[in-house]
Amino acid sequence: MDLPRLQGKTGLRRVGGGCFGRLAGETLSVHEANFGLRDRVLNRLLSAAGPDDPIDKTEPPVPKALGVPISPPRPARDKGAIRPGRRGAGGLVLPRGAPARPILAKMDPTMTISASQVKALRDQTGAGMMDCKKALNESGGDMEAAVDWLRKKGLSKAAKKAGRVAAEGLVGAASGDGRAALVEVNSETDFVARNETFQALVRTIAGEALAANGDVDALKGASFPGTGRTVEGEVTEAVATIGENLSLRRSAALSATGVVSVYMHNAVADGLGKIGVLVALDSDGDKAKLDDLGRKIAMHVAAVNPLALDVDEMPADAVERERAVYADQARASGKPENIIEKMVEGRMRKFYQEVVLLQQAFVVDPDKTVAQAVEAAAADVGAPVKLTGFLRFALGEGIEKEESDFAAEVAAAAGV
Repeated sequence: MDLPRLQGKTGLRRVGGGCFGRLAGETLSVHEANFGLRDRVLNRLLSAAGPDDPIDKTEPPVPKALGVPISPPRPARDKGAIRPGRRGAGGLVLPRGAPARPILAKMDPTMTISASQVKALRDQTGAGMMDCKKALNESGGDMEAAVDWLRKKGLSKAAKKAGRVAAEGLVGAASGDGRAALVEVNSETDFVARNETFQALVRTIAGEALAANGDVDALKGASFPGTGRTVEGEVTEAVATIGENLSLRRSAALSATGVVSVYMHNAVADGLGKIGVLVALDSDGDKAKLDDLGRKIAMHVAAVNPLALDVDEMPADAVERERAVYADQARASGKPENIIEKMVEGRMRKFYQEVVLLQQAFVVDPDKTVAQAVEAAAADVGAPVKLTGFLRFALGEGIEKEESDFAAEVAAAAGV
C-alpha cells in the first residue's frame, strides 16, 4: 500500500523505515499495513486507546478513523521520546516525561497473552478472536475466568438482540423406533441456515426433542449434551457466537405402533430444512414398505397443507365460518331456506375434500383419496394400515415479519 495514502486515510505517521500511528502519545508499528492489513492496525490502535486518553488539543482536528480521533501525520519522531521497551518494530513509544502504563489497564504489564492462548480459548468457546484476547487480558490470562467473561458478554449480546424479529432459520427432525419429533429454531436471516454451527445446534435440539416427547417447555429445560447448560441456555450462548437473535420457537412429536415417517422439504442437510412433516401409521406389516407409504403421504402434506386428519378434527370456528359464508351466498341467489340448507351441505362436502387429509385427492395418485390409498396399501404391506396423525412445521409461519424500506433508512441516516 502507498504510505502517503495510508497516512492520509488513517492519520498514521512515517518513522524510520516504516509507517507508525500516534494515538494519545503512543506509537505502534504498522509495517503490516504495506501488506494490506490496515484493518488489523486500526484494531490495534483502537485497543490501545482508553475512554480517558488525552488528545493533543494544540493540533488541528482531523477526520476520525472508526470513531477514534487520530492525530495528523508528523514529519519526524520526537527526539526526546522515552522507550521503556521494544517489541521488534512495534515498541511502545512515550513522549518525554509521560508515565509508563500498560496498554490495557487491567492487564499486568509483565504479562504477555500468546496466540496459542487466544486460539485455545477460541476453540473452546467459539467466540471471536478479539473477544478472546480481551477476555484473557481482563482475566489476567486465567482460562476459566476468561470463559466466564465471554459467557457474561454473550448473555449481554443476547439481551440486546432479543428484541429483533427472528423468522428465518431451520426446521429440524429426529426419529427412532416408532417415534419422531420436529423443532423450529429461528434466526434473523436465512444465511444462518447455511452455518454449520447453527445446523449442528438445530440437529442436537431435535434429538433432545425426541426425548422430551415434543414438549417445548421440557425441551428448553433439558440438558444440552456436553455443555452443562440447558437447551435454552445453549441457544442463548449461540447468539454471541453466531451474532443474531435465535429462538427455539416450538416442538412436537408423534408415535405409532408401525412407523412415523419423516419428510423434509427444501432440505439443507440431513433432517434439516424449511418444511418438516411427520406421518404416523399404525400397522404390523412390513416396516420398510410402511415407511415408503408414510413418506409419500408426508410429501402430500407438505404440498397441500391440510387443516385436519378427518372431519371430526376440524376446528369448530373454521367450520362455522365456512357455513356462514356459504349460507349468505345461497340466500343472495333468492333460494328458499330448505334449498339453501342443501346447497350449504353440498359446498361443505367440497370444502372438506379440499382441507381434510383423508378426503383429499392423493397427489401421488389423484384418482384415489388419501384414505383409499392407505386402504389399498394393506395388501402390499401385509397387514391393515391406519393413518393416525400428521404434523407439519413450515418455517416462520405465523410470525409477523417487519417490513423495512431500505431507501428510507439510508435517507434517514444521511439526514435527508
